[in-house]
Amino acid sequence: MISKTLMAASTRPIILAILSRGEDYGYSIIQKVKDISGGHLKWTDGMLYPVLQRMEMDNLIASKWKLSGESRPRRYYTITDKGRKELASELVSWRSVWQALVRLTKPIPVQD
Repeated sequence: MISKTLMAASTRPIILAILSRGEDYGYSIIQKVKDISGGHLKWTDGMLYPVLQRMEMDNLIASKWKLSGESRPRRYYTITDKGRKELASELVSWRSVWQALVRLTKPIPVQD
């Protein structure tokens, strides 16, 4: 199980990465996160929508309502230029953390 702290820290970059591939709506984002993580990340509506709202207020994403066939209107989200820059910055940071963890967990060579 992934800790709540790690889940919270990864939410924004994951959303930005998904939206960098094209516009999407909330339920679809939740499903993509579940699928891509092999079921390890399980987001809920109650967790996702406040994050999307904050990201929109921070101008990282934008939204618009659309009719989708015969179903009810859905709010679609897109990444903004500011969001793309934020994603690039986040990826650099996450790669640095990952590289540090890999180095720290390698076996220590035995000294003769």
